[in-house]
Amino acid sequence: MTQSILFRLLFVGAIGLVLSFVLGPFLWQLVTALKPTGQLTELPPLLPHPPTWRHFAAVLASPGFVRITLNSLIVATATVLVGFSVGIPASYALAKLNLPGRSAVLGTLLCLSMFPQISNVAPLYLLFITLGIRDSLLAVVLAHAVFALPFAVWTLTSFFRDIPDDLYRAARVDGCSHLGVLRHVVLPLAAPGVLSVGLLVFIFSWNEFLYALTLTASEQSRTLPVAIALFPGLQEIPWGEIAAASVIATVPPVLLMLIFQRRIVSGLTAGAVKG
Repeated sequence: MTQSILFRLLFVGAIGLVLSFVLGPFLWQLVTALKPTGQLTELPPLLPHPPTWRHFAAVLASPGFVRITLNSLIVATATVLVGFSVGIPASYALAKLNLPGRSAVLGTLLCLSMFPQISNVAPLYLLFITLGIRDSLLAVVLAHAVFALPFAVWTLTSFFRDIPDDLYRAARVDGCSHLGVLRHVVLPLAAPGVLSVGLLVFIFSWNEFLYALTLTASEQSRTLPVAIALFPGLQEIPWGEIAAASVIATVPPVLLMLIFQRRIVSGLTAGAVKG
């Protein structure tokens, strides 16, 4: 009995440490955003006294912030659509069709996903200048797709492989085309996994900084991470506004994860238990 209680206490303590590590930075940003300007460089008090919404109001009222937030939403959504439009058919082909060199293709995709972003920033920068699309949302979407597609194809292929081949063969015998099998059989059964991949790609694109910084130069194409990094003024650093903008930028991914958490868990654990 004593060992059971000790184990539970250790387990709860470990969970508390993990949650503190994960949620600590966000809670600190929230506390900073709610502090009056005079308390930003003072400790104590740890908590704002009294709390103020002035920093949030300043961020939301700043010119261009709504446009920049919309840019991030457009870029992240478009990246997911590109990943799905190319990744889903490619994953279906690699998982269900008897294609030569499937393992080599998957191995190549895995290698591509391991390359650091800095390794291909310069080539993409020169390519987009040549194409005349630098400093545009299209350039950022295409750059994000460079990393999103290998991840999407690799992950979706594993989900599609877990769908029994008997269902695929039965649909083909009934006269269903490959597109019909993908639409009516594979996608409904793999929906949790597809949703999980889409959310992970969305969060990656929403938070991505290096490509967005390198490939954009104006407010018309700037995304939230870049805008927050460029907040500091000439005379002083507006810590309150930076913290408020960081909290605002964190809210959409958190809401998506909370809304679809059951689907995400079921998708990420799909195929983990074999019958």
